[in-house]
Amino acid sequence: MDLKSELLKSIWHAFTSLDVEKCGKVSKSQLKVLSHNLHTVLNLPHDPVALEEHFRDDDDGPVSKQGYMPYLNTYILDKVKEGTFDKEKFDDVCWMMTRKKNYLTLPQGSLLSENDSFKLFCLFNLLSEDRYPLLMVAEEAEYLVKKFSVAMSQEWDSRPLEDLLSQDASAREEGLSVWRFLEHLGAGHMLRVPSGEAFSLALNEVFLEMYHGVLKMGYMWKKGHMRRNWTERWFVLKPSSMTYYVSEQLKDQRGAIQLDKTCVVEALPDRDGKRCLLCVKTLNKSYEMSASDQRHKVEWIQALQTALRLLGEGKSSLHKELKLKRRVQRERSQRGRNLSTCSNSSNLSQSDDGYQETDEDRERHNQQIDSIIQLAREQENRRRDAEEEERSRQQEVQRELERQLKEAQMMRDSMQVEMEQKEQEAQQQRRRIEELEETQRRLEAALQEEIQADREEEGAREELQRFLEAEEEKSRQCQLLQEQQRAQRGPPPAEEVPGGGAEDEEEVKKEEEEREEEEVVEEREEEPSPSSALDCAAQELQDLRESRQRSRKHLEEVQEKLRNASQHVRHWNVQLNRLMTPITPGDRTEHRKTTKQNMCPKKEGALASTEFISKYKSRAGSPPPEPQGLDKHTDTVSKSEDSDDTAKGQS
Repeated sequence: MDLKSELLKSIWHAFTSLDVEKCGKVSKSQLKVLSHNLHTVLNLPHDPVALEEHFRDDDDGPVSKQGYMPYLNTYILDKVKEGTFDKEKFDDVCWMMTRKKNYLTLPQGSLLSENDSFKLFCLFNLLSEDRYPLLMVAEEAEYLVKKFSVAMSQEWDSRPLEDLLSQDASAREEGLSVWRFLEHLGAGHMLRVPSGEAFSLALNEVFLEMYHGVLKMGYMWKKGHMRRNWTERWFVLKPSSMTYYVSEQLKDQRGAIQLDKTCVVEALPDRDGKRCLLCVKTLNKSYEMSASDQRHKVEWIQALQTALRLLGEGKSSLHKELKLKRRVQRERSQRGRNLSTCSNSSNLSQSDDGYQETDEDRERHNQQIDSIIQLAREQENRRRDAEEEERSRQQEVQRELERQLKEAQMMRDSMQVEMEQKEQEAQQQRRRIEELEETQRRLEAALQEEIQADREEEGAREELQRFLEAEEEKSRQCQLLQEQQRAQRGPPPAEEVPGGGAEDEEEVKKEEEEREEEEVVEEREEEPSPSSALDCAAQELQDLRESRQRSRKHLEEVQEKLRNASQHVRHWNVQLNRLMTPITPGDRTEHRKTTKQNMCPKKEGALASTEFISKYKSRAGSPPPEPQGLDKHTDTVSKSEDSDDTAKGQS
């Protein structure tokens, strides 16, 4: 059925709705309105003078359908091009014109809404016969009702439709008009409907599939071309294109894949964490998509292959092709039934005539009957073979789907087990890394403490060295003072012998001695006495010794602190070695040998604990070596101290 025939069906409904008197004629004024509406909705330029010139001899009288057809063909149908107008909007205009006269209000208790009635009107025009008045045969009505039942996910029950056809002989023999069809379906005479909402959803699905030529709809993940990320999209597949939207509301279209004869559809292996992959390759791009499971993946591939097959055959709709096949099958069955009826009637007439036919005529009739029976049997066998082949193909597809689903389930289970193992290993590694980090922090703190203690020990040693040097210097000063004191004392003075010198000489000597004594007293007053300097030096030496003792005690405390810090470093070093070389199951003897040979084996790109300590100390700055001969110097000072004490006691 071409585009012109499809449009003519809706126009026929609109024309008959204008024929109020049912005489087959419509006034020119009404035809002007109809023509103007058709030009508008079909996006054609309207010429109001053309209709007047075409019916100039009718004197504004009524025009029949036969008289309107030449104008309709010349000025409307011949100028229409597919894709330049909205087919659904065109049918809606014709539906509004015919509904006003034949379908004013919905029947009481009807399951159909106004939108549902319009969709059924469009489906009726699609499945009705190509002769006027338009009727839908019983087989097409059964096919459409079955589609509704499948869309509602309920089991097909043919009893309501069989009861209706048995009661209405005209519907069974000739077919249903669109108004009888809407009446019976809205009243539930053709199909048991659980609710009006469920039927509306099923009707919308069937309407998209049959009227708009949608082969399949559903969600899939699509890989982007720029950012190469995966995004979930709602795909709508038609024979000529595959559009995708943000959601199933079909409001925000994100793109379209234009299909042609050069397109290729192929399945892809799972990768990048995506399963059930398929690819549509065009001349310019390749589109990668991921279905939800294996069953949907197979369905999408089959639907895409069907779309490409229709494109290769030059067909725009799958259901139009199926309708033609059903019509051819009905015509063949009708011819077979007519031949059988003719043969039966000829047999009855021969029996009524008293078997007056000759043997030759009887043989000829028997051959005709045999040929008819043989033809019927062949048709039945072909039908059964086709059904059996289709059934076996469906079973094979079902088995293949079940096998793929089973493999996918097994793969998913194995991947889940592997992921759990990986997760456990990752948790162990995380715990081990946390322990390593904590141990490293403790080791760094212990190293910092050891370095600080080492620096304090160095300072204490330097301080003790200074005290020892000062004490040694002070000891030398004391020895010098003692020697000076002994030198100043000298030998004791001799006793004077009494004689008979003159008194003047004695007085002179006394005066000289007094002057010398005064000079000595003055000199002694100007310079400190050796005994007082020696006392001061001894006191200072005693203070230095006390300070040295305190410094030595401080040095011992710092050395104890350094030993504790070194012990902490060794402890955390052992812990770090233990974590860096974990114990694995095996021979304990071999493990001990290996451990003795190399306590912390060096791995490529990692530092052993001893290397870590040396690196850390080099960054922090290593302390200088211990001063040489400090203990020896201390012993020397102690000996000098004893000698000073002895000398002081003698003095």
